[in-house]
Amino acid sequence: MPISYKDTNLRTAAVIPAAGRGVRLGPGVPKALRTLGGVPILVHAVRAMARARAVQVIVVVAPPDGTAEVRALLDAHGMPESTDIKVVAGGEARQESVRLGLAALPDDVDVVLVHDAARPLVPVDTVEAVAEAVRAGAPAVVPALPLADTVKTVDPDTGLVTGTPRRALLRAVQTPQGFDRATLVKAHDTVTHDVTDDASMVEQLGVPVQVVPGHEEAFKVTRPLDLVLAEAVLARRRATDGY
Repeated sequence: MPISYKDTNLRTAAVIPAAGRGVRLGPGVPKALRTLGGVPILVHAVRAMARARAVQVIVVVAPPDGTAEVRALLDAHGMPESTDIKVVAGGEARQESVRLGLAALPDDVDVVLVHDAARPLVPVDTVEAVAEAVRAGAPAVVPALPLADTVKTVDPDTGLVTGTPRRALLRAVQTPQGFDRATLVKAHDTVTHDVTDDASMVEQLGVPVQVVPGHEEAFKVTRPLDLVLAEAVLARRRATDGY
């Protein structure tokens, strides 16, 4: 049953879907296997989850034909022995990959964080804040940032502006998104349309989604320019924090 009380001893797992091809970064290897500072983006994302004290289990959802490659990649780069890291085969769509990752979780996991493999630099404080909010009783939690740009709604057929939403009401949502396990499993069992992220699935169940502060460095590496920015952030971290 859903969590309804604060419990700091709840067992927490992270599911990292990494089965996508990442076509917007151009041809070649899947996006999650591109390198950032000489290390695959996926490895950075897994390490980001493993650094969080709240996370005991990580399930990496690999391309259907790439589980052995991903397992070897993680082993070659060294992972904390204190974190149980599993690799399972994903599906054709992200939703299916997350569902397969959920199915691979140990029975004693209560809290699930779903994290984009393409967000390799999410700070550990953000991960901990999401997990803590779920442990405190929120069934669903997302990190998010206020928007810097004005947003317009546009008619896709005519290209004409149809409105200007109030920017104060809008947020750019990041990951990891955190959930009470039972709530997320129910969403994946029942919601099949209008899926943009896992939180949107939970919203369709009528379940409230809590927002916690996101972080500028938790951006998604989708385009070539994002990779340039990520390299700069990583270089600064290595120079100042020994990252």
